[in-house]
Amino acid sequence: MIAKTANHIRGVWMCLIALGLLTLLRLILAAWIPLSPDEAYYRLWALAPAAGYLDHPPMVTLWMRIGMFFAGDTAEGLRFMGPVSAAIGTVLLVQTAQQWLQSQKLFAESASSGFVTALKPGIVLNSTLAVGLGTLIMTPDTPLVFFMALLLWSVSNLLSGKHPAFWLLVGLSAGLGFDSKYTALLPVAGLGMWLLATRAGRQWLRTPWPWLGAMVAVICMVPVVEWNATHHWVSFLKQGGRAGDWQPARMFTFMGELLGGQIGLASPLIFVLFVVAVKYLLRLRDQFAQLLLCMILLPVAVFVQHAIGARVQANWPVVLYPALALSVVCVPYRWWKAACALGVAMFIVVVGQALWAPVHLSPHFDMTLRQMGGWPEFVESVEKQIPPDTLLIADEYGLAGELSFYVQNRKVLAVEPRWQFFAFPHSTCGAEGYLLRSRRRHDQPDSTLFDILAQYPDISRSRHSAVADSYAVYHIRLRCLGNAEMREDTAILPANKR
Repeated sequence: MIAKTANHIRGVWMCLIALGLLTLLRLILAAWIPLSPDEAYYRLWALAPAAGYLDHPPMVTLWMRIGMFFAGDTAEGLRFMGPVSAAIGTVLLVQTAQQWLQSQKLFAESASSGFVTALKPGIVLNSTLAVGLGTLIMTPDTPLVFFMALLLWSVSNLLSGKHPAFWLLVGLSAGLGFDSKYTALLPVAGLGMWLLATRAGRQWLRTPWPWLGAMVAVICMVPVVEWNATHHWVSFLKQGGRAGDWQPARMFTFMGELLGGQIGLASPLIFVLFVVAVKYLLRLRDQFAQLLLCMILLPVAVFVQHAIGARVQANWPVVLYPALALSVVCVPYRWWKAACALGVAMFIVVVGQALWAPVHLSPHFDMTLRQMGGWPEFVESVEKQIPPDTLLIADEYGLAGELSFYVQNRKVLAVEPRWQFFAFPHSTCGAEGYLLRSRRRHDQPDSTLFDILAQYPDISRSRHSAVADSYAVYHIRLRCLGNAEMREDTAILPANKR
């Protein structure tokens, strides 16, 4: 017994050391990879903290602000919480698997291997391309995955017989998950379905604890709802308005995109592993397995229904990955290791391409080139080729974010309706500067917004001689909109103080 305990403790420490080294590697990689346009845009959120934004709830800004406290306004700082929260979430997921195995005693073979079996969900989750890249590229999915892992851990404690006050933590994780991304409502709705549809769930509803947890969740959600209420419900309308884009004639296209996106983001073999795991869950009758099924199948049904007539973005189902990874515990096949190895190999290929570009591909096929290639060098070229002490202007939020992050010696002006919702200074009409526009947009600057004074040679953004994009350069003057002197659709972006 003593020898087994010592071996167990040694195994735990080895796993923690391995997780620590993985986290350190991710932090190093995060410092090297140039910011993607969306990350540069979220950085501006972090510099203008609010309870809501046009595109998403605000949790990603808190993740960035915490990282900036430790590492400054740098790529490392903005991404710091990605590897850290993934490490903590991994520990929570492994502990959840341990509690499931120990409390239900479902898998005799697994019980003998104990801790090793419980490691499977953590290894599988970290081997998915979505989570691997999500630790390096900061998006709203990064805190979302963490809070979904916390939600599962909290519920597993309840079903293992721990104090019912864990319902408060369930509510907290559900509410903060909503503050990360609205798709958090789907697995939470699955939890609600379990409470209503199962005997064990209805027994809980006869106690005050789930209701108190719901109150905690609502309290967490109130700031986001209030922000929307005072800003014309713009975020809810933007995200909810996707349901109005209904094109059933393209159903097979949308379904193919949904399936292909998950095969890519999970990695092919892990996607198969997830499907097999759900099949095994259907055979089980214990409370936690039924709960996992509700938290997985209800969101899947919503995504499939949406894909009948509209596009489901590939990253939306990532909210299910912690639950799907946890369900892998009940799969007896040993090929899960090969599935994880393939996922890790795909991650290495993508990161290697982003850092060193060993394969020369067009931006159409190379996402790393299209999204992250050559931004520091591009902004340096812009500053050299455009007259000094002049204003740089962008009418696309990602480009504005990249300019704001990498520029050294001048101000950046963003022009787009979304900027009216930010607490940044606005510009007066009549201001002059140099507008940069991606050639991929295939159009001219909006004549109702700008007077074009002159056009200059294009400036290319490239990585190792592979051109990611070319940008037209216009000398423009901001036009007045109506009788207003200030342009509310503009924002003078803060300079990077690194």
